[in-house]
Amino acid sequence: MPVAFVCRTRSTMPPQELFDLSRNIDAHVGSMTKSREKAVAGVTTGLISEGQTVTWQAWHLGVRFRMTSRIVRMEAPASFSDEQVKGPFKYLRHTHQFRPDGSGTLMVDTIEFAAPFGPLGRLAEKLVLARYMQNLIEKRNEFLVAQAPPALDARQ
Repeated sequence: MPVAFVCRTRSTMPPQELFDLSRNIDAHVGSMTKSREKAVAGVTTGLISEGQTVTWQAWHLGVRFRMTSRIVRMEAPASFSDEQVKGPFKYLRHTHQFRPDGSGTLMVDTIEFAAPFGPLGRLAEKLVLARYMQNLIEKRNEFLVAQAPPALDARQ
């Protein structure tokens, strides 16, 4: 049974703009400077689309990882889902949803993953991975939301 969690983030950006920013390889790299993440194969810059893959190389928890993800479903500008096709997890799926919310967007990220290595992997999920992954997504979303242009001063 995979671990699952949901992150909800509000933004002043319209859904289409946040949708595109969330699938932008360069924005993802910018949001992951702490883990030195970079795109090394597949789509390595610009926007990724349904059916395309990207291979990431990064350092997480002191270990260098390589992971290839594919965009398996896309319904612009409402949602897209990516899944690991090769990498450190037994299973990883990330669904991104973008819901109009007043004058902006509610971004809802649903993450499901399972670690390899049976009972040892399940222990790692509970002790470290679930919290680490949720923090990673929250920090990424903070970065994306910070890319919104400043609100115009109503007095101008």
